[in-house]
Amino acid sequence: MPKLSSETPFIHPECQISDSRFGAYVEIGAGSRVANSDIGDYSYCDRNCDIANAQVGKFSNIASATRIGATDHPMEKASLHHFHYRSASYWDDVTDDADWFAHRASRRAQIGHDTWIGHGALIKPEVTIGHGAVVASGSVVTKDVAPYTIVGGNTARLIRRRYPALVADQMMQLAWWDWDHARLRACLPDFRKLTAEAFLEKYA
Repeated sequence: MPKLSSETPFIHPECQISDSRFGAYVEIGAGSRVANSDIGDYSYCDRNCDIANAQVGKFSNIASATRIGATDHPMEKASLHHFHYRSASYWDDVTDDADWFAHRASRRAQIGHDTWIGHGALIKPEVTIGHGAVVASGSVVTKDVAPYTIVGGNTARLIRRRYPALVADQMMQLAWWDWDHARLRACLPDFRKLTAEAFLEKYA
């Protein structure tokens, strides 16, 4: 694994990056596309991810082949096809539909802190994945996911809570993801060995 930097994201080969911002210690896996998105501190994606129009929190773990902010076709119009918004590719005397692309870009997916998005999951625009939530591999997420829950399936449904409700609430209040780098290092032994309940007993 590469040594990560607080100043510059580690972007593996063959990535396509446009109009995006990266926090400290971010890693973008090979062959991934990131467009019109913000990736928070310590978050990473594995290989061949497609992330567009998304706000990704801190410490997010995004597995390979995941798609976040998967775009829609205009089902209410006469045609689904992109000839009517990518029109410049078909005719010399017309431009692309800027309003359509602005609308698409405004529909942000929100990924919370300390989340785990499993391999091949697909998250639709305007969906919020709560802090601490887990999305199972291959899931299609069309609705908001509550903090510290585990969802899966097509379409994704609640499997179980990751923590009991009280523990989840206390973890949200602790908000350890806002600790600075030095404090994270100081607490590393406890992150490694303590259960969530024991960690909260020590630090909450």
